[in-house]
Amino acid sequence: MVSKKIVLVVWCAVALGLCGCSRQQSDWEKARAANSTDSYEQFLKKYPAGEFTVQAQARVKELYEERDWQKARDADTAEAYQAFLKQYPEGKWTEEARIRVENFTLAQAPSGSTAAAPTPAANGAVAGAATAAGAAAAVAAKPQSAPPPVPEAKSSAKAGDYRIQLGAFKSRSAAADKRWARLQNKYPTILAGLTPKVSPRKTAAGTVYRLQATGLSETHARLVCRRLKAKSQPCVVVPPAHH
Repeated sequence: MVSKKIVLVVWCAVALGLCGCSRQQSDWEKARAANSTDSYEQFLKKYPAGEFTVQAQARVKELYEERDWQKARDADTAEAYQAFLKQYPEGKWTEEARIRVENFTLAQAPSGSTAAAPTPAANGAVAGAATAAGAAAAVAAKPQSAPPPVPEAKSSAKAGDYRIQLGAFKSRSAAADKRWARLQNKYPTILAGLTPKVSPRKTAAGTVYRLQATGLSETHARLVCRRLKAKSQPCVVVPPAHH
């Protein structure tokens, strides 16, 4: 009689366990079907230490990151991307966020020399010339020798002076070199003949290692970036003045 009671208790425990597992499985499938932060968070409240807890926590994190990444893209400012990087230093969109910050940095950097502003000495010279108009006129009347030729401004880059930037990473060995190898294996035709270079750059958040390919003409650099972007690969053209 006692043995029958024990068997009955064990059977009931097994039945309850199976029922609980079946209910958890059903709730998990519902959460996955909804695929929202609310659905996963409700599931976690109900099953804080269940069979699918780790998966639910990971999915919640991914959804929040996707939401914040979309906000950063909508704002499309250096500050928005920097805020995203601060919140997700090692996330799915971290690499592209760093590249976009670099893109803003390159765009804001001076592309060439600017004309020097008039100095006080120059202003004094102009005033002196105005008061000595007669002397200036006499000098102007004399034959003047031709001014020496002005060296041609370097407004256009030589072929091979352009670069393309393919990534910006916190760790050179762990990320930049690995990224280049992966891109080369994936796009051997597009990157054929290019030479990689990892350039460190100090930022407010620390040193960032920029993965670049060197030795391109402007036309070639823009063509490579256009082809990579068509395949959803981030790429930024780096003019000579911004090296």
